[in-house]
Amino acid sequence: MRNPGSIIRCLLAGAAFVAAMGFSEPVRAEVSVNINLGPPPILVSAPPVVVMIPQSQVYFVPDPQIDVFFYAGYWWSPRGQQWYRARAYNGPWGMIEQRRVPPAVVYMPRDYRTRYGQEKHVPYGQWKKDHSSWDRQNRKSHKQWEKEREKEWKESQKGHGKDDKHGDQGGDHGGGQGKHGR
Repeated sequence: MRNPGSIIRCLLAGAAFVAAMGFSEPVRAEVSVNINLGPPPILVSAPPVVVMIPQSQVYFVPDPQIDVFFYAGYWWSPRGQQWYRARAYNGPWGMIEQRRVPPAVVYMPRDYRTRYGQEKHVPYGQWKKDHSSWDRQNRKSHKQWEKEREKEWKESQKGHGKDDKHGDQGGDHGGGQGKHGR
């Protein structure tokens, strides 16, 4: 009988040879990853015109295809039951919990486009330059405006369930397209 050590060496050499031959062929593998994070991203490709809501510090983009608001240094947009927030109109947009959306935005009336659509439309460049001073001018009246919107909102909630924080669960804010978590 042969030496057991030489048998083991032969087996190891054979295994190494087979392994080397097996790895010399190109390896083909397919990987498919599909992650669904919700609705499509919010795309605002050009600087938007912004509408000033009188006596408030809330502004909105008049594009009827999407609801985008500006308030307190952030852009806000509801998509279905989810809210998104960004520092710049063109993003990046991140999801945010509904409870962290400011009341001034949450209490925006559903008919805001009809109610405020004829107000001053301001080109983005002018708005960016002047909105801070407009906000300072409207600081006191904004608090009253927000209280009035809250009262309207609460009146509209009568007859709705406790969990239904936004009335008709997905009603349109005047955009014609959007269902909101409002």
